[in-house]
Amino acid sequence: MTTPDTAAAASVLSSPPRPDTGADGPGRGGRFGSLGPVGLVLAGGVSVQFGGALAVTLMPRAGALGVVALRLLVAAVVLLVVCRPRLRGHSRADWGTVVAFGVAMSAMNGLFYQALDRIPLGVAVTLEVLGPLTLSVVASRRALNLVWAALALAGVCLLSGVGGDGGLGALDPVGVAFALGAGVMWAAYIVFSARTGRRFPQADGLALAMAVGALLFLPLGLAESGAKLADPVTLGLGAGVAVLSSVLPYTLELLALRRLPASTFAVMMSLEPALAATAGFLVLDQALSAVQAAAIALVVAASMGAVRTQTGRPKTATPEA
Repeated sequence: MTTPDTAAAASVLSSPPRPDTGADGPGRGGRFGSLGPVGLVLAGGVSVQFGGALAVTLMPRAGALGVVALRLLVAAVVLLVVCRPRLRGHSRADWGTVVAFGVAMSAMNGLFYQALDRIPLGVAVTLEVLGPLTLSVVASRRALNLVWAALALAGVCLLSGVGGDGGLGALDPVGVAFALGAGVMWAAYIVFSARTGRRFPQADGLALAMAVGALLFLPLGLAESGAKLADPVTLGLGAGVAVLSSVLPYTLELLALRRLPASTFAVMMSLEPALAATAGFLVLDQALSAVQAAAIALVVAASMGAVRTQTGRPKTATPEA
């Protein structure tokens, strides 16, 4: 999915970046200049979407819920080992925030993978992006964002089949509902990822939230797939999904954000639906109709415009809720 991993999703709305993203200062070119970090972000986006495509191929073996359980579990283990987050010294509010973050993360993944089991990858990501895009428009409170909202609405109308065939009417309505639900949870994910980033150092909050999500989803995965999850091939493919969709892109984004302004990073993340459509076509042979391709282009343009409007605003201090 768009995994939206912690700062990736937050940066789509220009939320505060991960606490460790500015170690070298935003915008610092380093010896790679501007091409290096841009390449890292693109590589992270490609990794996420091809991880989603791999997940679709794994679903016949492990089921949608089983794939989510494997992804969250492997990613949690890797992050806990690498980050070794401190468990003591946190307030009840800190733990409440990280648990809410983990719940939003698991729900977002579960709904999205249920959508992938029913509708094309590119369409699923496009519908999911509407969640953070709506949050961005609401949070901005700028008249210009009404233009981007209208542009996104035009894309949704195309997907809905208004003015032509090949829209949502040709898709599984349950899959569409799951994708839209994943978008709502992505918006919640963004809110709690920003709060978690302010309460926990480095990537500790993400590691703990991933562990919460894995614990919540493991019983669902076992209930759906049972012993199938213990199959070595299934485990290996599930680990591949976790690495491609969570561990690798998160690492690449961390490296990129040390040298790339958050605003530029956020604009590039708006390309996720297009990357997803490409991965779906190359790996899953999910060709899009001309109407669906035009709809995705409109939503990408709306997302990029909303991000540019939001990142152009003067920064004001926001008190902790």
